[in-house]
Amino acid sequence: MFRGKKYQDSAKQIDRAVQYEVADALALVCKTATAKFDETVEIHVKLGVDSRHADQQVRGAIVLPNGTGKTRKVLVFAKDEKADAAKEAGADYVGGMDMVEKITKENWFDFDVVVASPDMMGLVGRLGKVLGPKGLMPSPKAGTVTPNVAQAVKEVKAGKIEYRLDKTNIIHCPIGKVSFGPEKLQENMDALVGAIVKAKPAAAKGQYIKSCVLASTMGPGVKVNTSKY
Repeated sequence: MFRGKKYQDSAKQIDRAVQYEVADALALVCKTATAKFDETVEIHVKLGVDSRHADQQVRGAIVLPNGTGKTRKVLVFAKDEKADAAKEAGADYVGGMDMVEKITKENWFDFDVVVASPDMMGLVGRLGKVLGPKGLMPSPKAGTVTPNVAQAVKEVKAGKIEYRLDKTNIIHCPIGKVSFGPEKLQENMDALVGAIVKAKPAAAKGQYIKSCVLASTMGPGVKVNTSKY
């Protein structure tokens, strides 16, 4: 695979055979992020579970202590007082059938998170085929189907992220921007990995966290020693 000169120079600073301590790994990620924009730092955690089994799913949501450094647009399905409360809480778009039609007819996806009050799920359910594949379908587990839509909006705006296993049993999540610096990134990472460990399914056997890699948007991956978790 062809890689640019900057990437190759960055990759030379990392020993691929080493699992770095968390603080050292984050320092390396920040050092090797050479793009002209403030890169996002992502974590990739491979778990020793089989996501094909319902009792081995790992999914949840957490508000990162230092946020993600990214403003996320929130679409809320609610009506009456709940719709007003969502607007006050800072929701970017609030509606019902009008939003369903906008999404289905105009192929409109100018939002990052969908929140819905339970009484609107009959309506939102029609969008399952469209929102599901994009990972935008609201769910009670992620706290995005809730009677308190205003609180959900505030949490998303404060830096709440959702984590879930993909088909290869890996969780991919942003933990902030390079400009946060290693200390703030570590606070976010500790909070996220702590939540993933707490969410360990009873059916999971053997080693739970198999591997963990950190990387910036354009930078190389850095392997992390996860024994402290």
